[in-house]
Amino acid sequence: MARPLCKPLPRSGLALRFSDGTVAGEGRRITYSPRSEPQTASPEDSMTATKTPIETATAEYFAEAAKIEEGGGASGIERQHRNGRLTARERLALLADAGTRSMECGLFSAWRMYKEYGGAPAAGVVTTIAEVDGRLTMVIANDATVKAGAFFPMTCKKIIRAQAIAERARLPLLYLVDSAGVFLPLQEDVFPDTDDFGRIFRNNAVISAQGIPQIAAIMGNCVAGGGYLPVLCDTLLMTEGSGLYLAGPALVKAAIGQEVSSEELGGAEMHAQISGTIDFREKDDPACIARLRRVFSAVRTAPAKARAPFAAVAPARGADEITKVFKSEPGAQYDMVDLLSCFVDGDSFDEYRAEYGRSLVCGYARVAGFPCGIVANQKKLTQRKMPGGKAGPSSATNMPAVIYDDSADKSARFIMDCNQKGLPIVFVTDTTGFMVGRDSEQGGIIRSGAKMVNAMSNCVVPKISLVVGGSYGAGNYAMCGRAFDPLLTLAWPGARFAVMGAAQAAGTLLSIDLAARERKGEKIDEEMRKQLLAAITASYNEQQDIRYAASRGWVDRIIDPKETREELALALAVAAQAPAQQSGVYRTGVLQT
Repeated sequence: MARPLCKPLPRSGLALRFSDGTVAGEGRRITYSPRSEPQTASPEDSMTATKTPIETATAEYFAEAAKIEEGGGASGIERQHRNGRLTARERLALLADAGTRSMECGLFSAWRMYKEYGGAPAAGVVTTIAEVDGRLTMVIANDATVKAGAFFPMTCKKIIRAQAIAERARLPLLYLVDSAGVFLPLQEDVFPDTDDFGRIFRNNAVISAQGIPQIAAIMGNCVAGGGYLPVLCDTLLMTEGSGLYLAGPALVKAAIGQEVSSEELGGAEMHAQISGTIDFREKDDPACIARLRRVFSAVRTAPAKARAPFAAVAPARGADEITKVFKSEPGAQYDMVDLLSCFVDGDSFDEYRAEYGRSLVCGYARVAGFPCGIVANQKKLTQRKMPGGKAGPSSATNMPAVIYDDSADKSARFIMDCNQKGLPIVFVTDTTGFMVGRDSEQGGIIRSGAKMVNAMSNCVVPKISLVVGGSYGAGNYAMCGRAFDPLLTLAWPGARFAVMGAAQAAGTLLSIDLAARERKGEKIDEEMRKQLLAAITASYNEQQDIRYAASRGWVDRIIDPKETREELALALAVAAQAPAQQSGVYRTGVLQT
């Protein structure tokens, strides 16, 4: 069953009716991240079926995601309605084309952060790639139910990331502004740096200079430095009852002794009639969004949503098989080619050098008719043929999920070929990293790994990263981790990010801790050693949780594994709008051969 953008609002007894006759919480809805709702299992079901780890992780993720989507909760929603305003998600539902699929980025931003201030669900802002007037846009909507839409450190980073995606794919930006400005208790982490508040306004100016459309609608507070964001946009709308000013009435009185009302200082009527700052004054949120849609429809520099150049063909395996093929248990293996067959178009996968460098799977494929290259970690034992002497070639066994030197060489060559062909590349990650040891070092693993990283770093085609399992150490780098400019990073629930596995890391950290304690003369018995190991392991497990990565912006979106095909199809539609980077000519610089 398709899941709507906004859940039904709590019954507060408030009937908020707008100028067009709509009532808050009612009206148009769009299909938003459609997925099957979790079903409550009956006792009979539990006896006949056991959930796999990935299914359990997915259920836990969506339960938590639903809470985050509530923002500031029922009281915050009621406060918005009491002030005659819609929530961020209600505004999005009215803005986006009915029946279209959207892609929210950064839902888990600030997850379990800022606890001393009561938390900041989704960092107090919603950033979504949505279809408006048949065109893909990046919508950035302050969530005023969370601390009046104030900017936390992660709020800035989330908006900057949304702007970066939009700039790369030339997506028009639509800002739904409703914010009290900087969250003052954390101002030193919000205000000055290159990834803080001011960078947002710098990006407004740079994006405008690139000809990417930006439209802002003020539907609530817009104060202090935040006032520059909408005024740096191409077109500015504002609702009655909203405020746009550098300093509010209280601060003006404290600073210069002047007493002035909010409306005189920065109301919609004043800005429409006296300052001339706004382009359109609207009665309320629905009227403002209706005008925004009409204004945007007149923008002809934004292309229609890209259509796949080939007809979509159903995958060879059904989506329901994903959780059966994929294995996340320690030591478990699966065939990555089988997993890919669950979401790429049937008969479209042409594996590149299938018999060579088999610890990485490379190939040309289509997803819902969109062509792409795929680089994926092989999660099963594979055989490697090596040159021999008089006895002829010898064989060796490759460990699952490990990148070997021949695989790195193969993938570097494949990445170059995708750039030559203009194909976006999808990196499907489930790796423990590069192979170590004497034989690997003598075989030139560092040289080959550097070649792969170089080829991937210099891509001029868009890169999409999909993390299905582990993303450890230098394997994270080679498979297009966040440091290497992926257009979008998607991940499955239960995936893991870390420099190494929990067992190895906990053992290393414990050794360091014990050595430090012994130097101080502390006596460590076996029981204390076990307690220390348990505490270190628990801390490390939390840090490698994919939600921890998403909270810090290392992952754009956690997705339902069974909807991987739909998610990748939309990601590739976004990628289809992204022009080749730099000059469009692929160059790698010096390669160690």
